[in-house]
Amino acid sequence: MENLLPMEKAEKYGFESLSTSELLAIILRTGQTGIPVTMMTANLMAANDGRLKVLERRSRQELMLTPGIGRVKAFQIEAVLEIMRRYNLETLGDRFTIRSAADIFRYMHPKAAPLSVENIWLLMLNRKNALIECRTISQGGSSATVFDLKTILRNVILTPNIESVAMVHNHPSGSLNPSPQDDQITRQLKDGCQYLGIKMLDHVIVTQDGYYSYNDNNRL
Repeated sequence: MENLLPMEKAEKYGFESLSTSELLAIILRTGQTGIPVTMMTANLMAANDGRLKVLERRSRQELMLTPGIGRVKAFQIEAVLEIMRRYNLETLGDRFTIRSAADIFRYMHPKAAPLSVENIWLLMLNRKNALIECRTISQGGSSATVFDLKTILRNVILTPNIESVAMVHNHPSGSLNPSPQDDQITRQLKDGCQYLGIKMLDHVIVTQDGYYSYNDNNRL
């Protein structure tokens, strides 16, 4: 294949012929003196194992460590990654039905996987297991987050038509092993839901590459 610029290559052979770094070069448009945009984006992807899954976890400051990428270009990259996440969520539909831990993972992965701090989410479902709302109920540090049972149950009580819930949190470390704290908050939420007459479907831990389900492992 000729030595074409990314736009020329896309026009002649289609966008599917372009590498990820070449696609980013089209979006970022220009490099800087001594660093063509194609070299800059190639360096960026090489620094992230050539994977968008790695790139999306980078902070703005980390993106700017690549020579040629300043504040504006970092914003452009972040915007592309956000569009990618929103597209993934949009394809699931407004009333996504949850019937398994795999469904929960599919829905939550775009939200949870890129984060460098632990969050807890509550998925609230109606009697047909259609998602009513996904609410962030806690944001924490790199290895732990705050669990407030009263806040969670207040969210449950105030949500109309709720029949069941599932709790989700991420492990930025990539470990799929539940911690003793994870076990404790699972028991607390299950007991609280039973008191309210609400079914707890699952507690799912999400990482970049997989998930752990308390329900699938008969621990709920």
